[in-house]
Amino acid sequence: MKTISVSINIGDLESSRSAWEKAAPLSAADTIFLTPWWQEIWWRHFGGQVQQMVLTVEDGNSLLGIAPLIRQGETIYLMGDPDLFDHQDFLPVSNQEDAFYNGMFDYLCSQEWKNLSLRSLRPTSTTLKHLPELCKRHGFTFHIEEDGETPAVTLPKTWDEYVASLEKKKRHELRRKIRRLEAAGTVRQRTCTSPAGLSRDMDQFFELMRASRDDKRQFLTAEREAFFRDIATESAERGQFHLSFLELNEECVAACIAFDYGDAYLLYNSGFNPAYASLSVGLINKAFCLREAIEAGKHTFDFLKGPERYKFDLGGVNQLLYRIEVSR
Repeated sequence: MKTISVSINIGDLESSRSAWEKAAPLSAADTIFLTPWWQEIWWRHFGGQVQQMVLTVEDGNSLLGIAPLIRQGETIYLMGDPDLFDHQDFLPVSNQEDAFYNGMFDYLCSQEWKNLSLRSLRPTSTTLKHLPELCKRHGFTFHIEEDGETPAVTLPKTWDEYVASLEKKKRHELRRKIRRLEAAGTVRQRTCTSPAGLSRDMDQFFELMRASRDDKRQFLTAEREAFFRDIATESAERGQFHLSFLELNEECVAACIAFDYGDAYLLYNSGFNPAYASLSVGLINKAFCLREAIEAGKHTFDFLKGPERYKFDLGGVNQLLYRIEVSR
């Protein structure tokens, strides 16, 4: 059996950045939430007193993957916050999963801890397969449970094909709502994708987000607003940011943020003016953002975490997220 060499970087995201940037696109778990730059921004705002445990797993000179972990007391977590990271996971290089998980878990077994808590795992996560087997082998207690919903749409080639693919009632409702909005005045969607003017546009976005629902207003603390601003700036500089405004008679009535990553648009957050709720401005703005994804040739429009009705009205097919809790 080959010897697996595990090199460990603790307390220094920057030292693992080169290997992390190499591993991410080679992993089936790759997502914008697992990029080193996203994690670094989160750490800068919310790292606090937790300890970084970024594991770079290698077999000789061969990179097997990255395990972005943090430790607080006797519990180890995936780095990040489930409220700000819709997906979390390890980043094993494809076809190297067996070696990665064995090497990573051997290292974890050599450390002192009582609990391992892994949240927001997608149903395709290889962690759901490998970690239970390793827990059984080492006599650890574990359980797997549902951890949210994440609807998504597989996109056709054209907007007309997409609308035609919706169930009859949903197709009728979408067309009716768009006609009703257009009858109310001049409708335009404006999309911000570059850093130019971003601060002003984010001000407008936060105003609409706070206005749309009480829970969003409470969620949007000063710390989270600062985090969103930094994420928007960095992703815009990388050409991955889309802030779409719906305007009615030159007034901004709805906004949503989506990230362009890989072959998908990821709908991250949104808001709207409740005075225009009867015109379904929030749903229509998201539908137009979905149309942009189709025009950009994307394969998937991911509504991300949450069971909100509009996601299913727009054709979202649900998938469950999972969490694994391990005790030793």
